[in-house]
Parts: sequence; C-alpha cells; structure tokens
Amino acid sequence: MAVIGAFAYEEDFLAAAENLKASGFDNISLLSPLPLEEAQEVLGLGKSPVRRFSLAGAILGGICGFAMAAGTALVFILPTGGRTIITLPPFLVITYEMTILFGVLFTLLGFHFVSGLPAWRDKPYLPSANIDHFVVVVEGAAGEQVARAEAIIRDAGADEIRHVEEDQ
Repeated sequence: MAVIGAFAYEEDFLAAAENLKASGFDNISLLSPLPLEEAQEVLGLGKSPVRRFSLAGAILGGICGFAMAAGTALVFILPTGGRTIITLPPFLVITYEMTILFGVLFTLLGFHFVSGLPAWRDKPYLPSANIDHFVVVVEGAAGEQVARAEAIIRDAGADEIRHVEEDQ
C-alpha cells in the first residue's frame, strides 16, 4: 500500500520527507512542481551515474572510429608517394564523430537504465504535483507502517492524505 500526502508549502513538505527518512522509511518519492535541491539532499541523492555511461560511450566510440578508419586503410591500401598508410590527421575526423555519436547513444541508454525506464508498473501520482502542491509518496508500507507514515505526514501539515493499493 502507498500513502500519499499533498502539501501546500515547501517547508512542510521537506519536514515530512525528513521525518519519514529519519523514521526508517526507505521507499520515499518526492514530487514537486519546481526543482528543489533540498529534496535531493533529503533523499540522499548524489550526482547522476549517467555521466559514466557517457564517458564509456565516448571512449568506445573513439576507439571504434579510429579502428574503423585504420582497418579500412589497411584493407584498401592506396600507397601514395611513400607516405604511411595510417596517418593521424585524416583519421581524427571520423574518430571525433564516432566519439560524439557513441557518447550520445550511451548517454541515452544510461538515462533509460538509471531512471528505470520503461516503467513496468504505474507509480502512485497526484496531478496537483505538477501544478501547485508538493507530494510525498511512501510506497511499500504495510500494517503498522501505514499508520505511522500517515501520522508523520499529518503532523507535518498535509492538506490531503490518500491511500493507494499498489500493483505487484
């Protein structure tokens, strides 16, 4: 079961989130109509790991781009004036382009992986979270945890509290 609390004020919303986190609730989602760095701090979120996917993709793309250009030059040898077959300046163009391409593709894949897309089940949601309310969602609560979460949310000054059955 999920407990959802809607708040009109940011301070109450953050207080409820901090109290829930301090009470041992781990599966907390915070929905806000505007970006809040404090909400990220409450949840203990750091820098996104998507940047590691970008770096890995860029390195792999650079290696693949250079390998493709060098491999093509070695398969289709065109000797001209005694110059070397594999020269850096012309190969840097395709290396650069493949670095950018693989970096972008791995960034997209990393974003989907980190964000949990595609979502295989619907998460509890209130449309007012996009307009004028701050929403705290406690998922996976059962029995006494539901009452405890509801009490914490109510004590923080929630305008509305809902219970939603979750799909398993």
